[in-house]
Amino acid sequence: MKKQIKLVLLSLFISSSVFAQNEEQRAETLLNDVSETLANYENISITFSYELVNRKELIQQKEQGTLTVEGDAYLLKLMGIEQLCDGTNIHTINPENEEVLIEEVHEGFGEGLSPSKLFSFYKEGYRFDWDITQPLYGGRKIQYVKLTPIDTYAQAAYLLLGIDTQTKHIYKLIEVGDSGTETTLTIRSFKTNIEIPQQTFVFVEEDYPNYYIDRL
Repeated sequence: MKKQIKLVLLSLFISSSVFAQNEEQRAETLLNDVSETLANYENISITFSYELVNRKELIQQKEQGTLTVEGDAYLLKLMGIEQLCDGTNIHTINPENEEVLIEEVHEGFGEGLSPSKLFSFYKEGYRFDWDITQPLYGGRKIQYVKLTPIDTYAQAAYLLLGIDTQTKHIYKLIEVGDSGTETTLTIRSFKTNIEIPQQTFVFVEEDYPNYYIDRL
């Protein structure tokens, strides 16, 4: 009898391990499909909603934003602030304070999620888990993949990446921080291979004559 019990427990353990591996492989395969799809685009332009919630501190903030990405360059507009990156430097333009902060691009897992990496950040530094499926209007389905940082010093406890299974585009990104803060980015419109003016990602200091320019 004891031998039979051990065999049953061993069988259950093996089955659960194989199931977990299969789920991880499904998640990785879906993420690879997303990467291949997005890699074919010369540029991406999106409008999105941004929500920050901290239930412990009773904080809730909702905003609308736009983001245009081409290679390592991007232009982000959110909460009245523009952030322009030419691939080498990031220029944060604050019209309310008439200030421009210029800093070099720093690559690294602990540097936070860069807008230019929004559609590729998941390629390294995370463990993958197959999560829930969310039905949407028009028969669309959003499949979530849970991303858990391998780096113990990461800012996020985990992320949920919602993927449109039909288009292989990212639909939603939910980041849950260790402090209980939850930020959600939901993509409202998604355009690719658009015509972008040549100077879009170029910072022209002369355009801000009365601004304080702070270089870090």
